[in-house]
Amino acid sequence: MTDLVAGVAGLWRGQRWVARHPRWWVFGMVPALLALVLIGAALAAFFWWLGDLVDWATPFAAHWSAGWQRAFRDLLTTLLAAGGLLLGVVAFTGLTLAIGQPFYERLVREVAPPPPGAPEIGVLDSLVAGLKVGLRAAGCGIGLFLLGLVPVVGPVLASVLGVLVSGYFLTVELTTVAYELHGVPPAERLRGRRALAVGFGAPLVLAFLVPLATVVLMPGAVAGAALLATKDREAHPQYATAH
Repeated sequence: MTDLVAGVAGLWRGQRWVARHPRWWVFGMVPALLALVLIGAALAAFFWWLGDLVDWATPFAAHWSAGWQRAFRDLLTTLLAAGGLLLGVVAFTGLTLAIGQPFYERLVREVAPPPPGAPEIGVLDSLVAGLKVGLRAAGCGIGLFLLGLVPVVGPVLASVLGVLVSGYFLTVELTTVAYELHGVPPAERLRGRRALAVGFGAPLVLAFLVPLATVVLMPGAVAGAALLATKDREAHPQYATAH
């Protein structure tokens, strides 16, 4: 519980940092706005065709009674919509970081100065890192989809766990630049600190449900992730050897 609260506090610290540095906040919203338009268009197309997709994928239900057929297809539609939305959040973050990579790297260097000789991180590196996280999130999404098929409790558990899992992966994405600049290998990042990552990322997942909220919060989220990564390293001396 302590780590969970610390994660939420870390997100708040990032928002406070950009509030004190409004220039970084204003420019940081531009990549997020562009990414939101692209991801929003993709999600709109997905939701538009979702009903037809479910009908096409469930021909075996065509001979069921009308009530059972509709209930089953509505359940699948709801689960796929939730899964698409949660994956959209992860994709939005990755795309935002890729579009604004040079700017966000400068922001991270400003918030948490790296040691001398820290590597430069290219746009391609950012895209590859985002794709890896997206694939991991998609794998978890399949498990959550199957959980959602469990009668009664399944959809509720899948929805709650979906927010928590997506929050974790959001934090992984957002802290990547800071960890890369400080030379921390992937296996050591947020090691044993899943609750910390969830506390930081879950509010961002919920904010995605509010139009433009993530655009406003993204610069502070990047700043907060840099502070979170730095604090995590300080709390774990073994990370300091990863330079």
